[in-house]
Amino acid sequence: MNWLKLSALACALACTAPQAHAAEYPTRPIKLVVPYAAGGPTDVLGRMVGDYLSRDLKQTVVVENKAGAQGAIGAEVAARAEPDGYTLFFTAASIVVLNPQLYKKLPYDPAKDFRMLAVITDLPVLMEVHPSVPAKTVAEFVAYAKQNPGKLNFGSAGTGGTTHLAGEMFRQMAGIDMVHVAYKGAGPALTDLLSGNIQLMFDTLGTALPPVKAGLLRPLAVSSAQRIADLPDVPTMAEAGYPQYAVSVWYGVAGQSKLPDEIAQKLKASLDRALSDDTFRASLDKSGFAPLRPKSFAEIDKFIDADRKLWAGVIKELNISLD
Repeated sequence: MNWLKLSALACALACTAPQAHAAEYPTRPIKLVVPYAAGGPTDVLGRMVGDYLSRDLKQTVVVENKAGAQGAIGAEVAARAEPDGYTLFFTAASIVVLNPQLYKKLPYDPAKDFRMLAVITDLPVLMEVHPSVPAKTVAEFVAYAKQNPGKLNFGSAGTGGTTHLAGEMFRQMAGIDMVHVAYKGAGPALTDLLSGNIQLMFDTLGTALPPVKAGLLRPLAVSSAQRIADLPDVPTMAEAGYPQYAVSVWYGVAGQSKLPDEIAQKLKASLDRALSDDTFRASLDKSGFAPLRPKSFAEIDKFIDADRKLWAGVIKELNISLD
């Protein structure tokens, strides 16, 4: 009888252990994997989110940069980590939406490996050139590119990423010949653009605005439907003659698909508080990252599905494959 009681007690303790663990979470530092090099928009935004989580959850959040393979290296590290809430993944749209459509083999599967907890921001891209390029409008740039086929280089955060496809989409629409140069993140690409080693980028606002406002780069057009307040004199791509050009880049936080519901809800609640916090939202706005409002899990899935369908059409039309 005593053995039966002991067995029952052991079973009860085993059954309640996960709930107790979830209730105490987090009890040690959390790692936030950023799949790009330091200095780019993913890294900058990831660190801002990590700082908020650290304060809100009262636990250290350490950013770990795992750059390479268009985010696949960082994605694999995060996907293979123990699903206990102590390894989170700060992702860009390209890793979740584009990579599975561009590569036949990936070391991770976004649908099976990850559970999106929040979408932080959704940004247009800015077409920007080095001052050495003698073009002050999109039309002038296209004319110059046609006069110099194959001599202009455009950089991106990596092959197959949104900023790469943004350039490829424009190249095909404008009928010009440019050379793509891939980097391990937008930071290194921007450094080369500032030094004049490349001539053009389609960059997210978070990294594009500071050098543009400082007069170090020349903005030609923005991909949003309306002009942006920070650059009121810069036309939209539609105004520049390309009404079908629609590109945006979103960033979010994910956990593993097997993350316990209690921990997922706790992390989501913290991220939702961030997106509702006036000070945090103002800090993102100041850095060029327009924050979104909190979304439910169902709304997040719907948002990502819509983006996936949009890019599926673009990739098919442009006949792009990276295998």
